[in-house]
Amino acid sequence: MVVSVLIKDKKFKRYISAERLQKRIEELGRQISEDYAGKNPLFIVVLNGAFMFAADLMREIDIPSEVSFIKFTSYQNMHSTGVVDQIIGVEEDLRNRHIVIVEDIIDTGITITEVLAEIKSYQPASVEVAALLIKPQALLRPVAVKYVGFEIEPKFVVGYGLDYDGYGRNLCEILILDEPQKPAETKIWTADQP
Repeated sequence: MVVSVLIKDKKFKRYISAERLQKRIEELGRQISEDYAGKNPLFIVVLNGAFMFAADLMREIDIPSEVSFIKFTSYQNMHSTGVVDQIIGVEEDLRNRHIVIVEDIIDTGITITEVLAEIKSYQPASVEVAALLIKPQALLRPVAVKYVGFEIEPKFVVGYGLDYDGYGRNLCEILILDEPQKPAETKIWTADQP
């Protein structure tokens, strides 16, 4: 288990343990399997970040299903650029298919909104999102996410597929930026103050 790690020039500390991740993914797998029984869903994994989540989630899916991959990007260093670029697109016929988009993290909502628009343009029977992490306080666009692993605070995280400039994806836990604590404000009272 990782307690603290230096990635490039930033220090990160444990935020969500490997055990908590796996337990929640097992729960999501059971729920999705029940919801899509008899529907042969197609899981569309958003690369690169969702690859570890998708691999573990698919091990928990116990119904007939298929997997495909797409790649969109909107991050540079530790911030969303606000511009979404499609690098790998949809290759399957999605018409009348039940689609589950598998995403690592929903931050501003910009990327997933673009992904949803792209997928819906192929006229699937249904589209839902399974996201490992979501930052509700950071959302700039409203997004309906049916399957959520964890809601987290709007801070930068790495590990378990998530990266900082390409590094840290291989960590088995989610780590959060270890920011130095600000000293508590001290108020000095004088004799003439109440």
